[in-house]
Amino acid sequence: MQIRTATLADLSAVAAVEAACFAQAEAATAKQFAARLRAFPSHFWLLEDEEKLTAFADGMVTNESAIRDEMYADALLHRENGAWQTVFGLNTLPEYRRRGCAALLLNRIAADAKAQGRKGCILTCKEELIAYYQRFGFRTCGVSQSVHGGVIWYDMCLEF
Repeated sequence: MQIRTATLADLSAVAAVEAACFAQAEAATAKQFAARLRAFPSHFWLLEDEEKLTAFADGMVTNESAIRDEMYADALLHRENGAWQTVFGLNTLPEYRRRGCAALLLNRIAADAKAQGRKGCILTCKEELIAYYQRFGFRTCGVSQSVHGGVIWYDMCLEF
């Protein structure tokens, strides 16, 4: 398996994986992904198995220490020199889950963010995933202000 950053040519594959991983109310649209790919392509990490997209993660860079719902919809809020790397979504196709795909991506994101001099990484997750992210050094920062998709999210932070 190989990790690479995305280009606009990856849009349909990214949108298909997202649709397979998230409920429609929570999933980003192809239009949102197109805007993100234009604004921050080097902050899209794609994991491929023999050129098949099996998992990906994306997120803008910000100076804010928590993700706001507006960030999901407005790629222009990206600040390339910002302090925090966000993780908007960590998506793995169902047939590739429990094989370490998400771990490979999380470790790469953290390594890249650290090498770029960021303070750390931030994300939101559902309660059942808190322990998973804690295994990578993320700490829980409480219930998120996010109401994205109409569910309860928890802010998580990994500081370097």
